[in-house]
Amino acid sequence: MSGEKYARVGGIELCHDVVGNDGDPVMVLIMGLGFQLVHWPDAFCRRLADAGYRVVRFDNRDAGRSTHRPGARYTLDDMADDTAGLLDALGVGSAHVVGASMGGMIAQLMAIRHPDRVRSLASLMSTTGRRGVGRTSPRVLRHLFARRPRTEEESIERRVRVFADVGSTGFEPDLDEMRRVTREAFRRDPDARDGRRRQHRAVRAAGDRTEALGRVGVPTVVIHGSADPMCHPSGGRATADAVPGARFELIEGLGHDLPPGAWPRIIGAITANAARG
Repeated sequence: MSGEKYARVGGIELCHDVVGNDGDPVMVLIMGLGFQLVHWPDAFCRRLADAGYRVVRFDNRDAGRSTHRPGARYTLDDMADDTAGLLDALGVGSAHVVGASMGGMIAQLMAIRHPDRVRSLASLMSTTGRRGVGRTSPRVLRHLFARRPRTEEESIERRVRVFADVGSTGFEPDLDEMRRVTREAFRRDPDARDGRRRQHRAVRAAGDRTEALGRVGVPTVVIHGSADPMCHPSGGRATADAVPGARFELIEGLGHDLPPGAWPRIIGAITANAARG
């Protein structure tokens, strides 16, 4: 991967990096709540680049090395506008937009608010904001109230525990890579909890996007796991039903994670959809 850089977007700076050839179409990856650009696995990004895309991943506001906003209130709309602003800063007119979890919500809003900037949309393990769909399993909620890890080792142990509950049942986790990335994420943002809470507030304040998704006119694929306890597969089905012509890819045994064994299905669905765009 190329080195991390910073782009000024409005009143904040977004940390990002890029892999792929300059002349290839851009694919921007948006990560979920409290997660960072490093949570898009390097090898996953390289496979997308090998498929012919210039891949941009970045830290959302209040995560990683992007600007943190203590005391601020903002919306998912603002975060979608951040993504459009990053494209402006990079001199990119339009991009294939891929989002996971909260990042899927932001990607959906990119297609709603900035339709001319989105060449294709891939919404992973996400939902529409409609009540009653995409619910979180009660067994997962206990992790939201755990105390903040104070050391790298506590952070690693906590993530292993969390993904024992939210991770895939049909694919083997790469625990060594999980520990490595968790260590890197802790070093990049040791006080991540406050920013995660502000992002969570933005998610909770978001409305139902179902009606607006009905106006999305770009090729869309919705990818979800059958074993996702963080966001029930009904959220993915609702998203695919809302977007005209969207394709729904349900992966058996996939949870709320990106295990290497599922990459062929996930990357294949993303790139096949992008080819339509």
